[in-house]
Amino acid sequence: MKSQEFLELINKGENYHIEFKLEEESNEDLAKTIVCFANTDGGKILIGVDDSGKIIGVSDIDNVMLRMDDIALNSCEQPVIILQESVNIDGKNVVIVNVEKGNQRPYKTKSGQYYVRSSNRCRLATREELLRIFQSTKSLFYDELPVSNAKFIDLDISAFKYFLKNYLEIEINNEEEIIYYLANFHLLEKETLIPTLAGILFLAYEPQKFISEGRIVCAIIDGIDIGETVLETKNLTGKIFDIIQDIESFFKLALRNKHRIKDFQPESEFEIPLTALREAVVNAIAHRDYTINSPIRVLIFTDRVEIHSPGKLPNTVTIESMKVGGSHVLRNPTIYNMLLKMKMVTDAGSGVRRIIKLVKEHLNKDVDLISQENEFIVIIPRK
Repeated sequence: MKSQEFLELINKGENYHIEFKLEEESNEDLAKTIVCFANTDGGKILIGVDDSGKIIGVSDIDNVMLRMDDIALNSCEQPVIILQESVNIDGKNVVIVNVEKGNQRPYKTKSGQYYVRSSNRCRLATREELLRIFQSTKSLFYDELPVSNAKFIDLDISAFKYFLKNYLEIEINNEEEIIYYLANFHLLEKETLIPTLAGILFLAYEPQKFISEGRIVCAIIDGIDIGETVLETKNLTGKIFDIIQDIESFFKLALRNKHRIKDFQPESEFEIPLTALREAVVNAIAHRDYTINSPIRVLIFTDRVEIHSPGKLPNTVTIESMKVGGSHVLRNPTIYNMLLKMKMVTDAGSGVRRIIKLVKEHLNKDVDLISQENEFIVIIPRK
């Protein structure tokens, strides 16, 4: 690194990607910084610079580099690959440790602590952040984790039998078979008989008792701005299947429609194709981030309908890839596969494309897709 480039880094101060350290720091503290960068978005550790940005230097470049290599290899789990370089400023040597975003996340220190970068500091990862990291690297899926305060008796077994018989043509009569299929579909942890998150959402008598965010909040707004008068709100709860039926009923009541006679039968044509709206909501249920304690929101304005799904897009998924139907990354594979078995979703990765096509055909208007840090929004125009 050139001297001028290094001085520009110093002038920026400590930030999301830059940390100042002295060589006297403990191995644990240096491992903490390596881990937090590897778990987040990568960064640079400037060894030989104090917290104020003053260049102090290091006593021996080779010793510092060997020490940092040893810390990255033996004080971090998994070992972190680092690249090091040095720069001399006015006779003082500084070691620059480059840490890339790791592909084996999450990393932890030898003492077992997981850290992430937040603004200009490293801090312990929250449970939710850790789960998101596991999800993003496909180390585990949140919808397959057991819900610790739920029990087998909280599941509506008659609903599960109905599902097996009507969607899979399977009839079961004894508890052993019930447990087998529940566990096979990742709706129950076989050893403990504790329902998973997916099991609760699909089969619990009262899903929101355990998963409060597993609901949909609907609102009809008299205007085009969120701050205008709310005419009606509705909180949709229950099993996923019931919620999907209820949201369809809500759309039918809230949207304009014209009646006509076709083949001597009365027929309603809604201003927005109900199939497109249903697809958008089912996609939100299937792909939202359940580590975020927020419900799906459906907002009906005078000029549009917005479906807000908690969580940013999964890794490698972009708005462009969704538009062409080329994205297939499952955040919640158990929920998705259950919806697939119930014929509520079709081939993976084509849902958004179908919504866009339906709206274009019926309204000759475009669907807007907005990806934010903590939510994904589908905006469908009204007539």
